[in-house]
Amino acid sequence: MRSFFLCLFLGLSVAAQAQSNLKKTIETASKSIEQKVIGWRRDFHEHPELGNEEFRTAKIVADHLRALGIEVQENVAVTGVIGILKGGKPGPVVALRADMDGLPVTERVDVPFKSKVTAEYNGQKTGVMHACGHDSHVAILMGVAEVLSGIRKDLPGTVKFIFQPAEEGILDISKPFGADGMVKAGCLENPKVEAIFGLHINSQTPAGMITYKSGPTMAAVDALKIKIKGKQTHGAYPWSGIDPIVTASQIVLGLQTIVSRNVKLIDNPAVVTVGAIHGGIRNNIIPEEVEMIGTIRTLGKEQRTFVHKRIEEIAVNIAESAGAVATVKIEKGYPVTYNDPELTRKMVMSLEETAGEANLKIIPAVMGAEDFSYYQEKIPGLFFFLGGMDPDKKPEDVAPHHTPDFYLNETGFTLGIRALSNLVLDYAGTVEQGAAKPAVTGKKTKNSK
Repeated sequence: MRSFFLCLFLGLSVAAQAQSNLKKTIETASKSIEQKVIGWRRDFHEHPELGNEEFRTAKIVADHLRALGIEVQENVAVTGVIGILKGGKPGPVVALRADMDGLPVTERVDVPFKSKVTAEYNGQKTGVMHACGHDSHVAILMGVAEVLSGIRKDLPGTVKFIFQPAEEGILDISKPFGADGMVKAGCLENPKVEAIFGLHINSQTPAGMITYKSGPTMAAVDALKIKIKGKQTHGAYPWSGIDPIVTASQIVLGLQTIVSRNVKLIDNPAVVTVGAIHGGIRNNIIPEEVEMIGTIRTLGKEQRTFVHKRIEEIAVNIAESAGAVATVKIEKGYPVTYNDPELTRKMVMSLEETAGEANLKIIPAVMGAEDFSYYQEKIPGLFFFLGGMDPDKKPEDVAPHHTPDFYLNETGFTLGIRALSNLVLDYAGTVEQGAAKPAVTGKKTKNSK
């Protein structure tokens, strides 16, 4: 029995040392390709493409993966690319994801690789810009593919690299797009993926830092449209009609009580925003109809259903009390981005070891949305944020995402490469150990509870 435990101890020690050696190799390789990754990112930034139009980006990605000896699938859900890297040792199938599309935003940042691309979007001519950092996501994942392919003989299991189009959505949603389209096209099958990891650069988090949250991390997003039909009349004689503008105003105020009085905010926040009201054509005519549009953000399935129900009740009943008729239409968008708590608990030590204890931070939920959530509906997933702000700046002083002045500090890219690469190794370690604990060498700290 004693010899059995001795052999087991020695075996684990050898495995831990091998794991440590691989991580050192990853760190060295990540640093060595830093400028190459930055070069890729700048090229993508200068040549952005809108959702489902990422033809140039996809070709560069596919050519790079093939050059590394990685099996490639192209034209998945229109322009998506999948790379399959089979390691030399047995282990799980893990997926890593990057989104590729830009936004209809005209860039104002004065950099040598500034985008000058224009396009027609929603009937208007606009600039096109990587105003959310997807160019960095693609470049980082290309770097991860290069690093992991360099250790493939020692790599446990299989890695699927998912380069996804149209995370920001497309105008014609009857066509396949984004993560939903990739999932429906079978990106998590053949071979079947066990867990998926992804990151998002953040322009308001210091470069060199990683942030995350277990459980509901980013909100579900739904589109709201309410039509209020009244009775048209002369503006001088309002008693002769039913005013849909006053009714719409009352509905806007009523909707605010959903968040302030109905939602249990100590559990999860919610947002109901009316972004536009359209009605009327002349100053002395009370119109027949008003239309309002808005967005709904929630962080749980039950909360989502409840908020939708209250919107309908409030709009319909307020309109009825005024003698008008309200028609409510809610189009469901992306689900909640939900970091599997058990997977997060196991893998947080991997992130901490990679970034350092001082550079790993737990954050509150984010009310923005992410279609990474479609993968997480099928398999456990962990989505985290990578710092992209100059460390000497303050978040309130830098441009947020989706704006013409969006800017990234590129020094954090190497951390992103290491973090995703190490997650692949450490997830395989949890599987080998019967998911008892992650095979990482860092000390246990308050963030790893």
